[in-house]
Amino acid sequence: MMEVSDMLGYAAATLTTASFVPQAWRTFRTKDVSGISLRMYSVFTLGVAVWLAYGIVLGELPMMIANSSTLVFACAVLVMKLKYGKKQKGHDGSKQAATA
Repeated sequence: MMEVSDMLGYAAATLTTASFVPQAWRTFRTKDVSGISLRMYSVFTLGVAVWLAYGIVLGELPMMIANSSTLVFACAVLVMKLKYGKKQKGHDGSKQAATA
């Protein structure tokens, strides 16, 4: 039988990882990354990688699953920000209106 702490861990893992799916899907679909901060997402992605390493060191499966899944989504969005973010700026550095 599963421990309560494991059930909480898996519930948290499911909720936090699932929260990234809509953002990643919208970004893939529209290629609009204008509302995403490159600096924040870079630091966040690094933080998730460190949480994954921490989960691996502890041998905590819920942490490993949640953070590896979240890391995939975060990296995907970060790559799209790097790829499409430059295209969404005008010559004067201002953001152009994105078309959906």
